[in-house]
Amino acid sequence: MSHSRSIATVTLIMTGASGAAYGLRLLEMLLKTGVRVYLLLSRPAHIVIKMETDLQLPTRASEVEAFFNETYQIKKGQLRVFEKQQWLAPIASGSGVADATIVCPCTTGTLSSIALGSSRNLLERAADVALKERKKLILVIRETPFSEIHLENMLKLTRMGAIIMPANPGFYFNPQSLSDLIDFMVARLLDHLDIEHQLQPQWGES
Repeated sequence: MSHSRSIATVTLIMTGASGAAYGLRLLEMLLKTGVRVYLLLSRPAHIVIKMETDLQLPTRASEVEAFFNETYQIKKGQLRVFEKQQWLAPIASGSGVADATIVCPCTTGTLSSIALGSSRNLLERAADVALKERKKLILVIRETPFSEIHLENMLKLTRMGAIIMPANPGFYFNPQSLSDLIDFMVARLLDHLDIEHQLQPQWGES
């Protein structure tokens, strides 16, 4: 796959929906391609990461930042991790908004808060800023089945310009492992960011 990278900064928000591996793999790929990442983790996200993966993440944002800096051997400053009430973070303002914002995985509660413009914490505010500044906002919803409330919120945000991308990996490429299914979704996210990757070929490529 060949893309020219136009995205320099991405805000990645991980909430407490199942599917932590999607967000963690996306974080890894963004950092490996040199993208600057602003990371936000809700408290439920920490719980789900502990349940679904082998990672033992610290709870404080500064310690999470140090953990991933060491894990991926990245330059200091490429990754910044913020607390959910850190209102002086750049992404709390339109003047510091990232090129793209992704909520992965995204709970239906977070979906509702974004659709309502609640902005009760930095996670919700970052998404609200992305919308008002007309930046790319992608929500990786992980829920099934969807209620009418969920569908109405998704339609509302789609009409505002957000991209709703449920965590629905395809099987037509004959996946051989759980990692293949995770990479399918992450590849689709990278495609929407115009970031080059080798995770999955485009449809029709060998």
